[in-house]
Amino acid sequence: MDIVQIARTAVVMAPPIIFAIILHEVAHGWVAEKFGDSTARRMGRLTLNPIPHIDPIGTILLPIFLIAMGSRFLFGWAKPVPVNFGNLRHPKREMIYVAAAGPATNLSLALVSAALYATLITVFPPLKTVFEIFISTLQIPSVGQGSTALLVATPLVLMAGVSVVVNVILMLFNLIPLPPLDGGRVMVGLLPPKQALLFSKIERYGMVILVLLIMSGTLNYIFWPFVDRITAILLGL
Repeated sequence: MDIVQIARTAVVMAPPIIFAIILHEVAHGWVAEKFGDSTARRMGRLTLNPIPHIDPIGTILLPIFLIAMGSRFLFGWAKPVPVNFGNLRHPKREMIYVAAAGPATNLSLALVSAALYATLITVFPPLKTVFEIFISTLQIPSVGQGSTALLVATPLVLMAGVSVVVNVILMLFNLIPLPPLDGGRVMVGLLPPKQALLFSKIERYGMVILVLLIMSGTLNYIFWPFVDRITAILLGL
């Protein structure tokens, strides 16, 4: 993929990726505040302004690198929104809602994006093929000569489709029941106190375990069938 194509692809993919990552983090802080912890607001993190949330590697460099490599695994992260679970009124129970807020937000974004995608390809049927080519090659095909409306709708349908895929990936990835991922924190909140304490101790090894699962291919074997099935349903592929 040449530099021009990388730039065009990045322009289409960057907004939905950054939006999905940032809203995921803001949701954690917003729900935490509802249960008594205002740490995120006091630190200026309950904002849609992307600048306070940007992690140079996870929000910018990694997604661009994956796009340039033509990787199917599009992923990234923002600076985690700070949450002090000790400030919650009922920490063990309410941490479930705080942790689940991120994946729930990604699900909502996926559904809204799918509705926009469906509307656009209904009005402009050729764009379904354009998106299918794009998602399999990460290259934007030419739509030839068309109306101004079609030319405007093309990047919108690509962004909407990418938003569905990215948000499904973020939702499912973060629901993996492994601390410090959101699914792991939900498990800690659901388990009885003794088992929750033992399970929470996995967190110090969580990222190492996750990297091993990815490198061994085990996570891909379990993870991608769910991603493929859900995105196929939402996008009608």
